[in-house]
Amino acid sequence: MRLIRPQDAVLVLLFALMAAVSPTRDASEVALLFALALVQIAVPKLPLLSSTRGKIAWIVLQLALAYLLIGYTHGLVSNYFLILLLPVVSAATYLDVLGTLLFSLLACGAYLSFVLFVDFSRYSIGPDEIRVLVFRLVFLAIAANLVNTLAEALRVQSAKYRSVAEQLAEANRSLSEAEAAVRRSDRLAALGQLSAGLAHELRNPLGTIKASAEMLTKYVSAENEVAREVAGFISSEVDRTNTLVTRFLQFARPLKLRLAATDLAEVLDRAVAQLERGGPGYDVTVYKNYSPELRPFPFDAELMERVFYNLLLNAAQATSPQGAITVKTRAADDAAEIAVIDRGPGIDSKIMDQIFNPFFTTKPEGVGLGLAIVSKIVDEHGGKMGVESEPGKGSVFRVYLPIRRKT
Repeated sequence: MRLIRPQDAVLVLLFALMAAVSPTRDASEVALLFALALVQIAVPKLPLLSSTRGKIAWIVLQLALAYLLIGYTHGLVSNYFLILLLPVVSAATYLDVLGTLLFSLLACGAYLSFVLFVDFSRYSIGPDEIRVLVFRLVFLAIAANLVNTLAEALRVQSAKYRSVAEQLAEANRSLSEAEAAVRRSDRLAALGQLSAGLAHELRNPLGTIKASAEMLTKYVSAENEVAREVAGFISSEVDRTNTLVTRFLQFARPLKLRLAATDLAEVLDRAVAQLERGGPGYDVTVYKNYSPELRPFPFDAELMERVFYNLLLNAAQATSPQGAITVKTRAADDAAEIAVIDRGPGIDSKIMDQIFNPFFTTKPEGVGLGLAIVSKIVDEHGGKMGVESEPGKGSVFRVYLPIRRKT
């Protein structure tokens, strides 16, 4: 918020002009005028006006200063009776119809209270004076109603603008996510074609090497331990490379979903059991927090079991021995949300946007296809993935699967 606006300078000049043209130019009168100006200009810039109580306190302060100024300058006959418009207009601007009506009545009551200070032994209030008095009170009420109507129209219009701005922001976020998904899909398609071609070209020479190693092992004499050991190395390395080629093909091959209404909890239980059979290398406890609201819905159980196993495996590898992993499900709008939560070291924010890219890995022996395949399977289901991570506190991988398939 700007500390000094052009309107503030104009308001100070107007109050100074009122003080200059005052017949009396009394010091107390000028002090009250400038106190009103200060309250009118300075208070709205304070955090006080962020709450309804603060606004009411500000308007009451205006009303009190206006009352003192009118009372000091001869009450009912004061030239400053219109100064009551300040609290009335402020109430109409910041409060609703009821608040505007209440402060209008308070302002009218404050002005009428000066009748009590009239010395009726010297003065009298005739019909003409009563008409002027009523005119002034009605004028205050009309001004309050008009300003409140304009302020309410402005508030409604502002609410519409805010709603449109929020919708545009949401649309921009969705567009950015869609563009990122398209870019990722393009990269996956290109890398998939490359991987498929490379894998097929490698299969034949790998088969030849494997057969040659087996022949070498068969015909080399038992005394030649070095040759037999080398042949064994060749065979095991070919098996490892062949496994890697198979993973390339899994990544490159188009998925054919076999959709069937399946209980999500059963698939998660199979993935957890598969992790627990993985041996002592993953000495972790898996806590299950399944939502009873989720009924069976269509998805490919075999592929999604692979997704959940991969996420659990990554969580187990990130968790210290005897640590804990939590698997949580819940219904989120028209989707099922599955969260795999670990308490590991977390993911550096610098690489967060790369973890689903093919061949990106932080593991010394990793290939970087695990999360890429997971993302591909979830995308094929029409779902999406999300990651939350804080270094030193762990990570949360979320999978959102549509419960109702789009036709």
